[in-house]
Amino acid sequence: MDTEITAAAAAPAAQPAPPRRAGVAAASPPHAAAKPAADTWSVGGVQLRSRLLLGTSRYPSPQVLAQAAAASAAEVFTVGLRRLQPESGGGQAFWQRIRGLGGHLLPNTAGCHDAQQAVNLARMARELFETPWIKLEVIGDDYTLQPDPLGTLEAARTLAAEGFSVFAYTTDDLVLARRLLDAGVAAVMPWAAPIGSGRGPQNLQALRTLRERLPDAVLICDAGLGRPSHAAQVLEIGFDAVLLNTAVAEAADPVRMAAAFAAAVAAGRDAWLAGIMPERDIAQASTPTVGMPFWHEAR
Repeated sequence: MDTEITAAAAAPAAQPAPPRRAGVAAASPPHAAAKPAADTWSVGGVQLRSRLLLGTSRYPSPQVLAQAAAASAAEVFTVGLRRLQPESGGGQAFWQRIRGLGGHLLPNTAGCHDAQQAVNLARMARELFETPWIKLEVIGDDYTLQPDPLGTLEAARTLAAEGFSVFAYTTDDLVLARRLLDAGVAAVMPWAAPIGSGRGPQNLQALRTLRERLPDAVLICDAGLGRPSHAAQVLEIGFDAVLLNTAVAEAADPVRMAAAFAAAVAAGRDAWLAGIMPERDIAQASTPTVGMPFWHEAR
């Protein structure tokens, strides 16, 4: 999802739940059990049904945004505080439209290039939108929009200590993810590929390793997803959710694409719970030959 798009939400006033207990998927899915009637998950002290978080930028019109949001069934919407400019009339109008989508809003620190900038913007967002939720972005490279690991970790420690529920945008580095969890973040949000690239998971094994090594963490794949199949891939390996924006907003039909992503996320989650067959290096016949029930002897 684009760095400029993360937004604000009226999360409950209660203090956010401890990050290690806020989460969801186990390292191994419960294959023996049927999918629960309500397959919910929780993050930042809030219980959710949808595993698709949606950005609110780049849509052709406010009406298309509203229709896409409804089609996605998303419960969390994101928008960048710097883009919103609440003090201006235009910013307030946009903010009112975002509030009209319903759900929870997640402000972000997009556009920040050091820890202090991000911390200051997060504090401003909490005051303006009355939520402890913040998507933390500290960008280290303007070309790739890759996060700055040192700045992200520094800001995460400060914000978590101040009671924020921090959703930390990061790379797929396992050690950094552990440090962020130790700092107290509510969710680790590794990228699949550079923001807005639409290339899909560039290192699916690294993402799989995060899930395996951090079984109790909330993991939300953020950035670089372009197709519904990309989202399904991430859910199939046990990620709790995906966050995306450009893939829907810049589709020829954003409303239909939002619905397609919602279906793909649901399919990926079902596949994870069902237990995907192991990959093999050699062929293995799916039809037994004992007794050859469907074959006839040549005459």
